[in-house]
Amino acid sequence: MKKKPSGKSGGRVKRSVKPGADYFVHESSYVDEGAQIGKGTKIWFFCHVQKDAKIGRDCILGQNVNVDKRVVIGDRVKIQNNVSIYEDVTLEDEVFCGPSCVFTNVNNPRSHIERKNEYRRTLVKRRASIGANATVVCGHTIGEGAFIGAGAVVTKDVPDYSLMVGNPARQIGWICDCGVKLQFSQDQAVCPACGQKFVLKDGKVLKIS
Repeated sequence: MKKKPSGKSGGRVKRSVKPGADYFVHESSYVDEGAQIGKGTKIWFFCHVQKDAKIGRDCILGQNVNVDKRVVIGDRVKIQNNVSIYEDVTLEDEVFCGPSCVFTNVNNPRSHIERKNEYRRTLVKRRASIGANATVVCGHTIGEGAFIGAGAVVTKDVPDYSLMVGNPARQIGWICDCGVKLQFSQDQAVCPACGQKFVLKDGKVLKIS
């Protein structure tokens, strides 16, 4: 008699091994033992979530997404197709990663030299968006609500609510949480779409509650 498949492969587990799970993993994807996944999260085709990765609630991982070990992802994060989140990258709540955007964790990689002890931390703060095919060079922080345009290459820290484009990425303006560009007058702005108020002080944009 043939032995019934266990659902395990090389220490990796599929959704069927964890009955009653309150998240979804497509049958083509793998979640390694030790990974933590929040309630309501959906992991779609051909993804791999590695050991000790932490993914929050109500996230969406599109096709062919790799989440490296010890990566931390907050709640309600959306990661589109063909994105790899490498070790020492942190995505806070409600971050958006566009298709095929790129993260790194070593500045000067060489195939013949191991530099795992030289990983540099990348932090993407709450509600920031990274456009399709953009690249984020490691060791930098992308500020809250910032927007990185498609194809941009981030080589330095990005201020909160800044709109960045080009290679290397340069700031061309400020942007609201809802994704609409802000126009400042006398260091104040009101979003024309949602009505959120902002103030520009010492080169930084702050929300007015």
